[in-house]
Amino acid sequence: MLSEFRNEPLTDFGDDANRRAFAAALEKVGYRLPIEGRLWIGGQWIAKDATFASVNPSHRERAIGRFAKGSRSDAEKAIEAASKAFGAWKDVPSTQRADRLVRIANILRDRKHEFSAMMVLEEGKSWVEADADTAEAIDFCEFYAREMIRLSGPQPLTPVPGEKGELEFVPLGVGAVIPPWNFPLAILAGMTTAAIVAGNTVVLKPASDSAGIATMFVEAAIEAGVPDGVLNFVTGPGSEVGDALVESPKVRFIAFTGSKAVGLEINEKAAKVPPGQIWIKRTILEMGGKDFILVDETADLDSAADGVVSSAFGFQGQKCSACSRLIVVDSVHDALVQRVVEKTKALKLGPVENFENTVGPVINAGAQKKILAYIETGKKEGKLLAGGGPGPESGFFVEPTVIDEVSPDSTVAREEIFGPVLAVLRAKDFEAGVALANDTEYGLTGALYSKDPRRIAEGKRRLFCGNLYINRKCTGALVGAHPFGGFNMSGTDSKAGGREYLYLFTQAKSIAEKVS
Repeated sequence: MLSEFRNEPLTDFGDDANRRAFAAALEKVGYRLPIEGRLWIGGQWIAKDATFASVNPSHRERAIGRFAKGSRSDAEKAIEAASKAFGAWKDVPSTQRADRLVRIANILRDRKHEFSAMMVLEEGKSWVEADADTAEAIDFCEFYAREMIRLSGPQPLTPVPGEKGELEFVPLGVGAVIPPWNFPLAILAGMTTAAIVAGNTVVLKPASDSAGIATMFVEAAIEAGVPDGVLNFVTGPGSEVGDALVESPKVRFIAFTGSKAVGLEINEKAAKVPPGQIWIKRTILEMGGKDFILVDETADLDSAADGVVSSAFGFQGQKCSACSRLIVVDSVHDALVQRVVEKTKALKLGPVENFENTVGPVINAGAQKKILAYIETGKKEGKLLAGGGPGPESGFFVEPTVIDEVSPDSTVAREEIFGPVLAVLRAKDFEAGVALANDTEYGLTGALYSKDPRRIAEGKRRLFCGNLYINRKCTGALVGAHPFGGFNMSGTDSKAGGREYLYLFTQAKSIAEKVS
């Protein structure tokens, strides 16, 4: 019997012993580099002559590794392996499937700093951000293990005289899991383990910028006893591997987290029924956001400023939940923005192997170029108050940037930038602020800072997003506590880390038996 779920504690880096242990993990992981990446198909590691490189974004000349460049043929072989494994895996008792997730969680917990260290080196996450990513991955494993056991138990049904009723949740089949690079362990682990514990088999295609940490997760799953063929791993380009997975008639569902453009493309392709496909493919999509923090004139401005800066610039703003729009009631605009600018300028930018650097690089050269272009546009659309340029030349750095006095229809107020850029909008009053907050095609996260109970009640009712926070930052959802997923172009509101999530990876079968 598993104990009641509890979130994995975060590491206290104020403790010197913890800082020394993390530094040792960075050194240990560094010895492993560069990684020689391979595919994992049907229980076999497969090397490929064609490879692609991954680099440390803090030090662009340092290689993380070279990874196998999988092909459409490799994806098809992985689908075949998953199809063969499904027949046996779907009949494994849910308690045994859940046990594999608990074993994975224990491996992640035992080597927590090593997994986090890889994300510092490969993704440019600060120590605190990387530690939270690993903790969330552990949470997903533990939470979904317990939820599958609950889902496999007797379900409440209205009794009918003379009948015995049952409701079972059965697995779907072979699934494609396509996670992002920004939460390269947590989201990857969450989608993969949810699919597996529900009795499905998986072909996992990670983002190319996070192939190293993805490899570590697959190794942990193998060590935990996930059977051959149940989890298959194919690295490579989305245009080849990803398309093969999405288009295959043997794939039953696609779980994807990433951009709006790619998510919509997947949704469109999945809707087409190729010859031989006997189901409607299910898509579980988490896409972008243009998230807000709304601050009214009654708010605690110091607390609001802390929440804004943390939400906007944590992991360099590379979160779908990041605050990219600060909406301030006019009467407190100047006072709040002054605080935000001061706190932004105090952030330490640099290579995140150093603990004191809390803002690291963006993920790659393409992202850096794109974000800097947005900033140039923002300078024309508003007033630059902080940042605005690149950082140290060693890596792909962008200064945390605040642009004030932007209009609601400006580019930086409407498009997802996915970087450390905060657009500030004035609202004449609370009503206008609510309208601005909802004036977006997205609907993922948002926050309201107010001391007025009536305003808070109105905000809860009228602010349209999947995850709304009151008097706290709009990032940092906890598994079990804050089921995560958004409205409109933010995706299918899949609510990862919630009690409903596993329903998306199953189908319900009702059984009624006549009894005497």
